[in-house]
Amino acid sequence: MARVKFNFEDKNISTVVVENVEAGESILDVAEDNDVHLNHNCGGVCACSTCHVYVEAGEDYLEEISDKEEDFIDRAINPRLESRLGCQCIILEDDADVEITIPDQSRIIGHEH
Repeated sequence: MARVKFNFEDKNISTVVVENVEAGESILDVAEDNDVHLNHNCGGVCACSTCHVYVEAGEDYLEEISDKEEDFIDRAINPRLESRLGCQCIILEDDADVEITIPDQSRIIGHEH
C-alpha cells in the first residue's frame, strides 16, 4: 500500500502521515478520508485551483499533469515548479511514497470544512 506524507506551510499544523493508501486514489481523496484540511471549492473536478499542493517527493508515482491542470495551477496562490492540484494527483502504484506540502489555506475564500 502507498504512503502519503502531508506537510503544511502553516507551522501550527503537525505533519500527517497516511499509510495503506490504495492506488487510484487522489491526494485530495486521501486528505478528505483522513481529516487533512485541503480546500476544494469545485468538488475535485479540476475547475478551480483551491486544492493546490506542492509535490515534494514521489512525483513519478502520480498521474502526469494535464494541460487543463496546468492552466488552473497558473491561477493558484504562489505556484511553483512542483505545484499540482490535489484532485488531479492520482496515485499510480501501491508502493508509492509521496510527500506533499499544503500551502497556507487561510488565504483561500470559499469552502471551509
